[in-house]
Amino acid sequence: MERVELIKQEYDEERGIRTETLMVNVGPQHPATHGVLHVVLELDGEIVVEATPYIGYLHRGVEKLCENITYTQCLPYTDRTDYVAAICNNIGLILTVEKLLDLETPPRAQVAEVILFELGRIESHLIGIGTGALDLGAFSVFMYCFKERERVYEILELVCGARLTTSYPRVGGLPEDLPEGFEEAVADFIKTFPKIIDEIDKLLTRNRIWLDRNKGVAVISAEDAIDLGLTGPNLRGSGVPYDVRKAMPYLGYENYDFETPIAADGDAYSRYLVRMEEMRQSVKIIEQGLNNLPDGPYKADAPDIVLPDKELVYTKMESLIRHFLIASEGFKTPPGEVYHAVENPKGELGYYIVSDGSGKPYRLRIRPPSFVNLQALTKMIEGRFLADVIAAIASIDFVLGEVDR
Repeated sequence: MERVELIKQEYDEERGIRTETLMVNVGPQHPATHGVLHVVLELDGEIVVEATPYIGYLHRGVEKLCENITYTQCLPYTDRTDYVAAICNNIGLILTVEKLLDLETPPRAQVAEVILFELGRIESHLIGIGTGALDLGAFSVFMYCFKERERVYEILELVCGARLTTSYPRVGGLPEDLPEGFEEAVADFIKTFPKIIDEIDKLLTRNRIWLDRNKGVAVISAEDAIDLGLTGPNLRGSGVPYDVRKAMPYLGYENYDFETPIAADGDAYSRYLVRMEEMRQSVKIIEQGLNNLPDGPYKADAPDIVLPDKELVYTKMESLIRHFLIASEGFKTPPGEVYHAVENPKGELGYYIVSDGSGKPYRLRIRPPSFVNLQALTKMIEGRFLADVIAAIASIDFVLGEVDR
């Protein structure tokens, strides 16, 4: 007892004269930093005075690697950026190359890509909400989210054989037609999934602990969000209704009936509400896609770009030669430059390509939403409690593979 009183006395005496702050490292080994993020905090007691984030040392050089391989070979590298929404990254690159080629894909391929893109959005938001809840101690929500994520993976596995790193589809459309049972599997998912969203809503949205840990925490104003270049739920959570699907439609999104969810407070709780509503809107888009999925060709009639059907490769010498040339040398693109953006689950994902007319990109650069959104972390947590740092990191919902690519 005497020792406890002595410690308290020393601490009280020092508080009035202390001039030094405490340096604390959060990450890169901490599970709540979601990867190799390392944040150096300067603390005054439990208040964050200054925060300096370091994005880690993955340094995989994705963009430089892609400048030495064909456009099709670039596709698996996009899986390894935002690897919890790989199918969305795939489609983003494919649409950019198709824009460079001025190539239009058949309606069946476009509708299929919309369905797959929105499944990827749901998958990503489930991980963002589930792991964010786990970071703050809500384990049950994590299990609800990952159970539904597994169902999305089963659909992706049915389509392309892969779950996490899809590498699907291809420039010009789909490599093969949608498999038997695809429409039934998707219809079954969107029939039951809204009930799970309601369950998550009941567990979190009015939960007193969840409100205390998120409401008024990690606030970013609309002006600051715009100045920092934030996009996706991090921008819409601050009341700015910017959505690439509405502003610069692609894949026929202008023909779909859906809303752009926004919230006004700009805090961690607002970003959570936006992601919850976005999943409901994704279900709505997928349902419209299923109801309007046309028959017909699933890839463009472009012999110099699209691989021939396997049956022709095995039976026709001309098709075998064409397959060999496209697979080994790549298809040629016209000289020039192009930028195309898609509304990735985490925000605006853009690809910038410079072509020299060969079968490989002369330059390829990625505009990753996670990298840009992470800029807001310092502004969100300075002046807040140490415990709010974890809530802020979770609410941004970034993937370090996309940040330090």
